[in-house]
Amino acid sequence: MSLTQKELIRKYNVPAPRYTSYPTVPFWDTDQWNENQWIEKVKITHQESSDGISIYIHLPFCESLCTYCGCNKRITKNHDVELPYIQDVLKEWDLYKQYLGKDITIGDIHLGGGTPTFFTPENLKFLITTLLADLKISPRAEFSFEAHPANTTIEHLETLYSLGFRRLSLGVQDFDPLVQFIINRKQSEEDIFRVMNQAQQLGYSSINFDLIYGLPKQTLATVENTVNKVIALKPDRISFYSYAHVPWLQPGQRHYDEKDLPKDEEKLQLYELGKQMILEAGYEDIGMDHFALPGDALFKAFENETLHRNFMGYTDRFSPLMIGLGVSSISDSWNAFAQNVKSVEEYRSLLAQNKLPLLKGHIHNTEDLVFRKHILNIMCEGRTSWEASNTPDIINELRSLSDDGLIILKANGLEITPLGKSFLRNICMPFDQRLRAKQPGTNIFSNAI
Repeated sequence: MSLTQKELIRKYNVPAPRYTSYPTVPFWDTDQWNENQWIEKVKITHQESSDGISIYIHLPFCESLCTYCGCNKRITKNHDVELPYIQDVLKEWDLYKQYLGKDITIGDIHLGGGTPTFFTPENLKFLITTLLADLKISPRAEFSFEAHPANTTIEHLETLYSLGFRRLSLGVQDFDPLVQFIINRKQSEEDIFRVMNQAQQLGYSSINFDLIYGLPKQTLATVENTVNKVIALKPDRISFYSYAHVPWLQPGQRHYDEKDLPKDEEKLQLYELGKQMILEAGYEDIGMDHFALPGDALFKAFENETLHRNFMGYTDRFSPLMIGLGVSSISDSWNAFAQNVKSVEEYRSLLAQNKLPLLKGHIHNTEDLVFRKHILNIMCEGRTSWEASNTPDIINELRSLSDDGLIILKANGLEITPLGKSFLRNICMPFDQRLRAKQPGTNIFSNAI
């Protein structure tokens, strides 16, 4: 007998990774990693790849704390921190260039945070022009940045556009005034409308809205109102994320009462309502959390089966080498990961010693690469396959998922059903051998729903 939706939620609403990487960060084998190994992996991938380097730059400063936020950030109104931090980022890049050599092509740049638009347009211009000096830029290069609508000016948009940025992601989260007040998200509808219209007039080719469901005081009515306003603006992409309540990791989330959070079935209803409205407005379901209009590059990548997922979420291209610059940034050479230290002070101290500001990393073994591919296939293509399986535990778990209607299990693979799209994290978990081998003793992930 098939389970009801309520029973499925009860069964699968367990702590689960978001699988922006595999292995996930808590299960990196840090004891087997060192900086020299990491540098060698970077050099090898760079030599073997012709796709260009993807660069992620973490700009951690925010003027106020959005209490829902799980990112690495530094709260300050002191803008004197901007230029010294940029100089540190450029120094880190100079250290990497010593290992990469002179023949460097840039495939992608993404500015994340924190709040990238905390920085003045002049300082952002200095950062990008200095970083790109004497480097080749791929004809297929895509430059993108995240922005807070309240502090993004026309000068920000014009400056970044002139530097080659064509993609913009606006942190909208929710339009409801009460929800915004509780999560301390200080922005107005006018801010969002203004930035959207200015970006479109300048010629930005892809604009994304970040929305979150499961926030305190959200109801079906408030989500419906928010999504209606978003649809009226017609961004090219919509990211509709599940709120991750992890107050043991993010103390700012203790600023509101957990009783105000929508629970389990109610939270899934918020998602199903928002998702239905987004699809009815003409967007396509790309994968977990992400929707795009048919003309957008993300949908085309999904259609062409070139969609990829990395530490920033879904992307329309695969770059074998991604270098993360700035505090807490994560780099990926496909066969290894490395993460930077998390505090600005330690970051600066290591760079002052001409050292890469690395905190930890992981070198992939053969099994890691096999299961990483399965998880990417599930997340990006909605299916995966194998030649043979000597892992009966995985097959048993997959049978359970099949019995519940989340996947179609075949002799040598699986396909995700429409119902299963709401449970992608759970479907990936049987392939997570690191999680299976070492179940955490405390909560380190948010619930899957």
